[in-house]
Amino acid sequence: MSKKKYKEDKAEKKLGAIDEKLTASEQFLEKNQNAILYGLAALVVIVGLFLVYRYLYIIPKNEKAQAAIFKGERYFQDGEDSLALFGNNNDYIGFEAIIDQYGGTKTANLAHAYAGICYSRLGDNEKALRHLNKFKGKDLLIAPAVIGAMGDVYMNMNNPKEAIAHYKKAADKANDEMLAPIYYKKIGQVYLHQKDYDKAIETFTKIKDTYLNSPEGQEADKYIEQAKLQSQGQGQE
Repeated sequence: MSKKKYKEDKAEKKLGAIDEKLTASEQFLEKNQNAILYGLAALVVIVGLFLVYRYLYIIPKNEKAQAAIFKGERYFQDGEDSLALFGNNNDYIGFEAIIDQYGGTKTANLAHAYAGICYSRLGDNEKALRHLNKFKGKDLLIAPAVIGAMGDVYMNMNNPKEAIAHYKKAADKANDEMLAPIYYKKIGQVYLHQKDYDKAIETFTKIKDTYLNSPEGQEADKYIEQAKLQSQGQGQE
């Protein structure tokens, strides 16, 4: 057999195989035409329902929630925690009501963070932890603040071990020159409170070496000296 004839036979076999596949595909489409059409129709309906839900329910709900929380943020910043939590009986409903009425929105999620800190400042540690634990987010400012606030609550509950764990987590989460040294300072102060002066010195030295340009870095020497003096005084007792 000549090479030319061999190539022609090979090409014919390939075309034949392609024809068989096309025929099989056509048969499959003919056999399952109704099922495919029903499936496409169902997909169109699902996508349509999702768009309707998003643009006629979720987005307007988010916008209403954002408008509802605006005054609460002002009360929160001013330290008026009861008003921030429960409203003013006039034009602001309170964080608790926002969480109930606008559940599932980003604003309701943020309201959990605000409410947790408000309850912490009011001394209600259980409600503070409940709300702070419900906050879900990865924002580089809010998430560390929430974790750090949980550390504060644990300190209020006389649980320094959990407080230190949360302050460390908050510092790692922030991982910046602004927030991280704040949480390391809190850790150092817990160690001072526990009279663990070696760890206090270690912590404030880390702040000094790593975050020298921060306010906490600038005052680290003061706390290092305080820990040394208190350690010496303890040794003389």
